[in-house]
Amino acid sequence: MGTVAELALTARLNSSAADARRGVVRLHPEVLTALGLREWDGVALIGARRTAAVAGIAPAGTPAGVALLDDVTLSNAGVREDSTVVVAPAAVCGARQISVSGSAHATRSIPAATLRQALLGKVVTVGDAVSLLPRDLGPDIPSSAASQALSRAFGIAWTAELLTVTAADPGPGPVSVQPNTAVSWGAGTVAALDAADRAASGRSSGALPGGAEVAGEARAVADGSGTVRAGEATVVAREDLVGAHAQAAKLSEWLSLALDEPELLRTLGATPHLGVLITGPAGVGKATLARSVVAGRRIVELDGPTIGASESGARLREVAAAVADIGSGRGGILLVTDIDALLPATAEPVATLILDQLRAAVSEPCVAFLATTSNPAALDVRLRAPDVCDRELALTLPTAAVRKALLEQLLRRVPTGTLDLDVIASRTPGFVVSDLAALCREAALRAASRASREHSDPCLRQDDLVGALEVIRPLSRSGAEELAIGSLGLDDVGDMVETKQALTESVLWPLRHPDSFARLGIDPPRGVLLYGPPGCGKTFLVRALASTGQLSVHAVKGAELMDKWVGASERAVRELFQRARDSAPSLIFLDEVDALAPRRGQSTDSGVGDRVVAALLTELDGVEPLRDVVVLGATNRPELIDPALLRPGRLERLIFVPPPDAEARREILRTAGRSVPLADEVDLAALATHLDGYSAADCAALLREAALAAMRRDVHAADVTAADVAAARAAVRPSLEATQVESLRRYADNRAQ
Repeated sequence: MGTVAELALTARLNSSAADARRGVVRLHPEVLTALGLREWDGVALIGARRTAAVAGIAPAGTPAGVALLDDVTLSNAGVREDSTVVVAPAAVCGARQISVSGSAHATRSIPAATLRQALLGKVVTVGDAVSLLPRDLGPDIPSSAASQALSRAFGIAWTAELLTVTAADPGPGPVSVQPNTAVSWGAGTVAALDAADRAASGRSSGALPGGAEVAGEARAVADGSGTVRAGEATVVAREDLVGAHAQAAKLSEWLSLALDEPELLRTLGATPHLGVLITGPAGVGKATLARSVVAGRRIVELDGPTIGASESGARLREVAAAVADIGSGRGGILLVTDIDALLPATAEPVATLILDQLRAAVSEPCVAFLATTSNPAALDVRLRAPDVCDRELALTLPTAAVRKALLEQLLRRVPTGTLDLDVIASRTPGFVVSDLAALCREAALRAASRASREHSDPCLRQDDLVGALEVIRPLSRSGAEELAIGSLGLDDVGDMVETKQALTESVLWPLRHPDSFARLGIDPPRGVLLYGPPGCGKTFLVRALASTGQLSVHAVKGAELMDKWVGASERAVRELFQRARDSAPSLIFLDEVDALAPRRGQSTDSGVGDRVVAALLTELDGVEPLRDVVVLGATNRPELIDPALLRPGRLERLIFVPPPDAEARREILRTAGRSVPLADEVDLAALATHLDGYSAADCAALLREAALAAMRRDVHAADVTAADVAAARAAVRPSLEATQVESLRRYADNRAQ
């Protein structure tokens, strides 16, 4: 089924207590497929007003034309039960900052950190009403800590409190609340509040948002000073830091020398101050590592996104208070998480004053400064000065062996059946520990649902984890389009023996057998170019290759990287390759690469194409090597590609994908006809010999047209007859042009000489 832009469905009130006021809309699986969505993706809802929610799968027996919404989501969309609501895919961005308003009691009682924890994972738009009930459904951070914190701060009334989203950055579209989103109390525009009041009319129960007290500064996270003690956060034992033991030992050694033995450093002519910048992908466990290593010591923690969202004066006061606290003679450790939100690369005047405060803290005896960031390129370069952060500690993506160990630890107290965690670890490239925790939680939801239906003891099985892989997407690939891989492997591709062998050697061997390349003293190929007539299966081969190798695929089509703004295209190329490195082993697929990297000096686009080619050449064969990343291009016009891209060290392996011969067409028809009920009189082998000039796409289209001809003959037809196939042949004509095929063959022959 092809994807559609939107669907009109009947809105019904979701009576499930588990979904109540959590911002989840339940849809039939066929609706999700038609919209091109996966469970727990963001979805737009259009009624009297436009809102957004998170899509979940409706219970069995729910009609396909029905959308199940809770009362708050119904009000946000401005629709009543049994009326029509339009459902469409939504482009959801991770919010950098959102502001909400609520009752005066909530504004005074609930700190910003607890507020963010309660809203984590929800998809909202400005003017929406949103409850404090955590979205504890689907891949998300467990909500027990948020519920406990809300109960302590607000009492039992927190379950009925409704807030209004008054501002969001970026806007005005839907945004999701992320772990690094700055969530603050604040008054929004009058229009937003009026919209919320209109949406609130007719709510069945619950406190209405109103009387919000304006709060210009971020609230204290825990103790009224904007700081948090390590004891109030979950501290992981040192031995449980799977994959980070070396980094933990190094950080522990630095802290011991700087805080416990400063005289030893002074004797050797070194200052005992310590400033460490901990870097690594989002969700890899940077703050967890810091808290674990410093457990037992005095620590003052600042949340970078929360403080960075405040006005400049409030930011400086928060940092100054923390510095005064840590340097009050008692010593200790100052930890700033996600410091890039507090000190971004585009420095403001207040950044200089904040850096002065941090410099003063580090210069105090028995004081250490730790900072974490997942985006060091977006950080003020002055933070890396020797008198602030003189050391850097990097956490890397977990390997397959580390991912298996992390899964074992996450599931150690879970009742399980027979699990093959090697398989799960091999299918989760780019997953960090938070992604694996979300994977285990999604699998647990599936197991709990099964146990509830069958009234059996809860037990997590292998198929629960495999099913969760279809839902969970790692942080390293969030917001990026990926190629639909499917379940077909290279063995399912008919014929093309030489092509499949060449792809196996060029792509799979470097990723599966790097030790063999190292033993033989050679570097594996960096890139491969597939070229051949259109419709002959180049993209299908890439899907099969990715499925066979369990690779994450980053697909770029044609000129998607082109941008008229100077520097934007080069940045897009850098970000593409960085995402691939973060999710290695991975495959970068450049479809229609001739439009992306044409010959330089021949374009009339103000040099944008030339700069994109230069950026590609730099990434493929630059200073920073590509490890566990293979670049694969596809084109039917190889002569238009810049020659520099095709030299050794770049797209060095050129593989010709020829048009299918009779044997290949027979295999293509056999594969495409697996799900088509063909009558016994249909001889695919004989049919294949009469399809000269048909591409692989033409052969698949022929069977599809034959099935439609059978429906025209009889809408209740049970099989496809030879007459239906003959009618389809009259409608589906061959698309391969003899001149283009001959030109590509000559190009292949010239390359082979």
